[in-house]
Amino acid sequence: MKTTTAVSVEDYFKALEASEIKLEYHEGEIVAKAGTQPPHVHVQSNFLIELGHCLKAKGCSIMTSDLLVKAGTCNNHYYPDLVIVCQKEKYTPNTFGLLALENPEIIIEILSPSTELFDRTRKFDCYKTISGFREYVLVDSTKIQIEIITKLSEAEWLSHTYFEKDKSIRVNGCEVLIADIYDKVEFEGSI
Repeated sequence: MKTTTAVSVEDYFKALEASEIKLEYHEGEIVAKAGTQPPHVHVQSNFLIELGHCLKAKGCSIMTSDLLVKAGTCNNHYYPDLVIVCQKEKYTPNTFGLLALENPEIIIEILSPSTELFDRTRKFDCYKTISGFREYVLVDSTKIQIEIITKLSEAEWLSHTYFEKDKSIRVNGCEVLIADIYDKVEFEGSI
């Protein structure tokens, strides 16, 4: 029988401040953030490069997984792969000086076999409680497939899945070629 003691957010921030690795806060549990594989790193950096100038021209910021995000009313804290904010950034202060972004508008997660279920379900449910969150982009790191889930209303989200044949996607009005997102990505079995 597994017994877990819930950890407070304050204890999480104490552990995070002392830690040399990234830690996330999942419903009272502190979880170490695993390292990533080359396909994940390439997709993340390619997306950052391809969206960067377009978003900057629109007055938006795109930030990497080094930025902690407070997941709305769930009170969970995550390190999404990429976050886009087009308003003034708002941060949750805490007693340890570590800030967590409160108002991401678009979150991009790069899926791996070990994180996909969590990213699609429990994490997305928490992200939906963030005021102003309007688009969730899920990028597969094992094959060419990108799903963009757009908020239509508080209770309704529209999902569209893109494949290599689709050529491009749009994120916040910025067109990005799918081939550019997956540039230099070698899928398992093709190395």
